[in-house]
Amino acid sequence: MATTIKVYNQDGNVSGDMQAPAFLSAAWNPSLVHQVYKSIASNKRTPIAHTKFRGEVSGGGIKPWRQKGTGRARHGSIRSPLWRHGGVSFGPRNTTDRSQKVNRGMGDMALQSVLSRKAADEQLKVVSGFSAEGAKTKVLAHALKNLAGAKSVLLVLANENAAAMRAAKNIARVTPVLAKNMNVHAVASHTVVVIEQKALTELN
Repeated sequence: MATTIKVYNQDGNVSGDMQAPAFLSAAWNPSLVHQVYKSIASNKRTPIAHTKFRGEVSGGGIKPWRQKGTGRARHGSIRSPLWRHGGVSFGPRNTTDRSQKVNRGMGDMALQSVLSRKAADEQLKVVSGFSAEGAKTKVLAHALKNLAGAKSVLLVLANENAAAMRAAKNIARVTPVLAKNMNVHAVASHTVVVIEQKALTELN
């Protein structure tokens, strides 16, 4: 990993370079990145599908026929999972907790690892900053097109750059995020990471 990294202006052209932060030299740890990525994806899930057990389906309170003497199989309720309109066995429930806990240290290490990999693959672009005049959707879209072409972009902004955050929300294939909300899932889900120089300092 090089000790310096290119810095681009808000037009998408190289304007200089800077000393690369130490975390961009972190070793690539695919198993850790995968574990943290899966945990974040699992915690983002919003379960919707929901089936009812036999005790939750309306009706079926009376035994359909007497136990013996009819020649038919014995049944206690018409809401048994064996019956049409009955309860569901082992169906999805929206009360199932699939959240996973990951230690903060593991999350930080995984983020350093995936950012280092992006930098090594030249998929991490550092921008000097987006001024108030540059924080317009048209200007921002043009800069990101110069930096990443048609690839998906994670735009990492300094924590107080609300203007650029608003402008980037309307650009296709671009996901704006503040430095403090950055995580492995967001980085790994996009091809190119474009980060403000001040946001990189905040991460460091």
